[in-house]
Parts: sequence; C-alpha cells; structure tokens
Amino acid sequence: MRKFWPFFGVFLLLIAAGGRDAVDSWVDRTELPSLLTDTSVEVMDRNGSLLRAYTVDDGIWRLGASAEQVDQGFLKLLITYEDKRFFAHGGVDFRAMLRAGAQALLNGEIVSGGSTLTMQVARLLENSGTGAWSGKIRQVRLALALERQLSKKRILDLYLTHAPYGGNLEGIRAATLAWFGKEPTRLTDAEAALLVSLPQSPNSRRPDRFPQSALLARERVLERSLAAGVLSFEDVEAALSEPVPNRRRLFPQFAPHLADRAQAANPDALRHDLTVDLPLQNGLERLAKHVVADFGSKVSIALLVADHTSGEILASVGSAQFSAADRRQGFIDMTRAKRSPGSTLKPLVYGLSFDQGLVHPETVVRDAPVAFGTYKPRNFDGKFRGDVRVSEALALSLNIPVVMLTEEIGPANLMAGLRRSGSVPKLPGGQAGLAVALGGVGLNLEELVQLYAGIANKGKAVGLHWRVSHKPEPNQKIMSRSAAWHIGHILSGIAPPEGAPRNRLAYKTGTSYGHRDIWAIGFDGRHVAGVWIGRPDGTPMPGALGGDVAAPLLFDVFQHIKPDLDPLGPPPAETILLANAQLPEPLRRFRSRGAVFDISPDRLTVAFPPDGARLLDTGSGVTVKLKNGVQPFSVLANGVPVATGIRRHEVALPMVGRGASVLTVLDAEGQSDRVTIWLE
Repeated sequence: MRKFWPFFGVFLLLIAAGGRDAVDSWVDRTELPSLLTDTSVEVMDRNGSLLRAYTVDDGIWRLGASAEQVDQGFLKLLITYEDKRFFAHGGVDFRAMLRAGAQALLNGEIVSGGSTLTMQVARLLENSGTGAWSGKIRQVRLALALERQLSKKRILDLYLTHAPYGGNLEGIRAATLAWFGKEPTRLTDAEAALLVSLPQSPNSRRPDRFPQSALLARERVLERSLAAGVLSFEDVEAALSEPVPNRRRLFPQFAPHLADRAQAANPDALRHDLTVDLPLQNGLERLAKHVVADFGSKVSIALLVADHTSGEILASVGSAQFSAADRRQGFIDMTRAKRSPGSTLKPLVYGLSFDQGLVHPETVVRDAPVAFGTYKPRNFDGKFRGDVRVSEALALSLNIPVVMLTEEIGPANLMAGLRRSGSVPKLPGGQAGLAVALGGVGLNLEELVQLYAGIANKGKAVGLHWRVSHKPEPNQKIMSRSAAWHIGHILSGIAPPEGAPRNRLAYKTGTSYGHRDIWAIGFDGRHVAGVWIGRPDGTPMPGALGGDVAAPLLFDVFQHIKPDLDPLGPPPAETILLANAQLPEPLRRFRSRGAVFDISPDRLTVAFPPDGARLLDTGSGVTVKLKNGVQPFSVLANGVPVATGIRRHEVALPMVGRGASVLTVLDAEGQSDRVTIWLE
C-alpha cells in the first residue's frame, strides 16, 4: 500500500504548484536526459536483412527500433495493456492514477498501476527506479516534458528501443531476435502477448529460466486483450496453445569478417549496408563448414562470389567458423591473406601474349625440357607433351609454355597487368622473375577473383566492392576484348570434375608449391567466384590438388548462386578465329628467343615428315619415321588413334585424309612428339 502513496503525493504536488502557469514553468525547466543512447551497430545485407549486430559498450543488445518495424498487432496489445489512453494524455494519465488509488484503497493492495508508457520511457532513459517517491515525481515531470518536445511516435519508438526483455536484451528487435529468431515485423498473438508482459518483470519472467512465470504473465495479457475486444476468443485459445520459447537464440553473425571490416572502415556509423546477399551468404557458410570437416583440424577455407557486371561482392566467407577456440584460426579472414596463387595466373599470361601478337590459341608451342639460365621449370606431373597448341597448353596447365611466354612479354609487364586488374601483388624477393607465372608472387582470394572478373568483363578491370553506396572508379584495360574472349572460351572447354554439371563454366585451378594453397576460380556471363583451401599458418597439405579438391567445390558454389549459368557471349567482331594452317606464318609456331631446350639424345622425335610439310597424296598414305623412344609406339591423327602397338621406327598411315592433320606419336614411357602436315 505504501508503494502507491507517491502517486497521490505527485497529484497533490501538481495541485499545490500554484495553478497551470506554475506547472507549465515547472515542466519547462525540466532538464531532459540524452535521447541519443547508444544502440547496437548493425550490418545489413543488400535487402535490409540483418547480417550481424554488435553489443553496446556495457554488453547490452540494444537495437534501434521504430513503430513502422513492428507488427501492428503487438502495438495494439501493448497500448491496450500498458496505456490505453496513450494517444490522449499529455504524459501522465491522472484518471488512471485516481483509479489505481481507489482500487488500492478498496483491495488493500495495488491492483493496477498508473504509470504511462511515457513515464516508463522517462524511467528507462534515466535508469531510475520506481519505488522512491522522489523518483516517481521525477518520472512525472520528465514525462510531461517529453510529451511537450516529442511526438507520440517518437516516444513510442524510444520505448520500443529501450524496454527490457531479460538479461542483456533491450528493445523489441533484440527481444524477437533472441526469443524467436526473427525481426518483429510479423508476430503471432502468443509472441506479441509474451513481449508485452516481459518488460514489467524482465528477469523473473524470462521464458528460458522461468517458463511458468512467463506463461502466467502472457495469459494475463491475453485475457485483458480479450476483455477489451482486441482479440477474439478463438485468437486467445490459439495463442494459449503455443509454447513459450525454451531457449535464447544467438544473434545473427553472417559474413563476420566482412562485417568487422566495414565497422573498422567507418567506426562512427551505426548502420552498414553491404552488397552481400544473405541467403547466398548463409548457404555458402554452411557449405564451407561441411566441406572443411573432411580435412584436418587446422585446415581453413575461403569463398568469394561477386557480380562481375557491377563489381558487387555477393558473398564472402573468410573461414569455416568464426571462433576464438577454433584450431583452424577462424578469426583470420583468408579472403585477404596473401598466398601463392599457383597456376591461376596463367590465363593472364596468355591473354597478354595474345595482345602482343606472340601467339594465337591455335599456335603450336613446344613443351619440352628447357632452361632459362639456371632456372629449369618442369610440369607439375614431370611429363612433357612435345608440340601442343596454346589452347591445349592453357587447358592442361602446362608450365613450360607459360614460362616461355612470360620470358617474352617480360615479368614486369605481367606484374603491370596484375596491378591494372586492381591487385597489389607482394613479391617475396622484391623483383619479379619468371617464376611469377607459376605462383611466385603473393595475392589474396579477393584479388584473384577481381582479376578473373576483369577477364569476364571483356578485359576491363572490375573494382570489387562490398558497400552499397560505393562509387565505381574508371576501369583500366587488362587485355583486349578478343583476348579475354579467347581465355574464357578455352577455360570453359576444360572438362568439369567428376560428378559436376557439364555446364561449360570457365574455370582454372591452381596448387601452390608444396601443396600449401589449393585454388579454383571461375566465371560465367555474370558471376565470378573463387575458392581457397589451405592452412592459415602456411604449412603443406600433402596430396591436395586444386583440380581434385577446390574445383568440385567451385561448381557447388555456382549451384548455390543459381541453377543455370549465364552464357559467356559471342566473340567480338575483331576476334581471329582460324585454324593453325590458316594463321600467318609467324603465328603458326612459337619459338622462344631465350629458352634453351634440352634435347636428350634418346628423346622420341618425328624424323619425317618435318613439321609444316606439304605432301602429295599418292593414295598409299603417309609414311612416318621415328627417332629414338621406347617401343611400342602409338600414332594419333588429329587426336584419333590410327596405329598402336608399333614396334618399329617406320610406319605407313593409310587413314590420314587430305588437308591439315596433326600427327602425334607416343612411346611406352609417355614421351611424345608432334608435327603438323598438309596432304594435297
């Protein structure tokens, strides 16, 4: 009973204040607390969905909220239960105070309170209690002052932001995310009633700890709403059948590395709008966690997806798990860690070589032991293919042809091409050498995806970005349109991994020295994506290969993006589409000026016919003479076997037709040689 007397004291004080003018003066002199209380920093996706939020300094989850963001049914229940004349009074409902006082006198205890929503806001803003009469007088005075300076909507917004909902939860949005795992835009009657009841006694009614207390409090709200005609009997019956939540949910933590990056870039902003697509981000985070479970406990993973037509990053997964206790060092954002790119730079080398007129996709290049001074590159599998077309050399990811081309264009020009794509390459020794083409440079996943985005964008650099408000900069040209089309055409012809859809995704894999970094980067007509797998500490993963590990994952990533690929598009008008025999003489065969081929005395070679020979068709076929090699031999014409099991160094091939033909000879040890002839 004593708790209620301050209401009467306040009422008498107002009467004794000397009339309306004195009360007005008393209210006008009120010093308002700050209305700009800290709220949680929020990171949103491209459609306004919450990706991640941060607690305020005191560890409170306090998300900003407004009446427009809240289910209207909840607002009706709230007004009906807490302050049914909210839109009519001036901050203090004297009628309610008198009624509450009369009920207390008749019943000997407090039956209903007289505190308005505005008075509750006053208490929340100053964190003042309700027991002391001085605090109650202050709430009345502050409530009257708030009503004079703020709109009803603004007062309601303050309540929706500051009302306590148990533990360190403040505000309706923090409450619905924690108790129901959703925003408050759509609530059931049962959910709304529980939320109305919680702020009156937030800790003793926590549904995860005191479910019976929460049920009874919710029931009282529903009963009063039924009596007021806000809910029907059927609505209440349905609401009473719903269980209260038995656990508190975790707050969203999608794209945590990118969210931290956004906050660090603009620490004063309360909201960061990212280009990320939440459903795609969620799907790829689940995929990354599933895939990495098959590896050791120290292996991490990174995925990145972007729209290369706009540069918008649609998903960024920096690790499989964002946790301090994770042995995979999950707090490290591996989309930004500088690592060796392995063979993923080869498309850039070929594109630059096309533009310099050094080669064409149909140009023949020799894949054989070679030395550049003391540097002797070898293919990944240790084998040599002899003469191959440039398109085959790229598709097979051969090392020797790409190093020869790098020697011709110059490592400095290769580095310049990387920088035009937007990359900031890191050179271990400070100066670029031929090994750059095979991964001897530091790049991160974001830079590699950006490079491939430029190739997909007809050779023009694409600045990847994650801010919705980003203003694009002028694009530099990495390579010509025709060179970019050739690269995409070659990469889209690479066979997909076993079990993956044959959808002609243009992609390239890479494995760095010592199996430390496993890569796969790919694109279609609109999207570009990249995969990295490895250990953050840089230690090897023996036996892991980009084609075996990262490529299948890349195809899975594109399945998450969309069911069908966008086509790459037709070749530009200036693109040269000719067979090798139709090319100008200098483009038919590439001859390195700086390479010294190691011609082993017992190496298999085609002694006759010579490469480029034009022979007369006499009807008896073509005679092929071989030198060295290990029997038995096999001969292919235009990729089709025409003679096998040959145990002599001379063979007649009757099945070679007129026109251009590529003759390939293989021996028992996998050595090969190749010549191109013309049969007239």
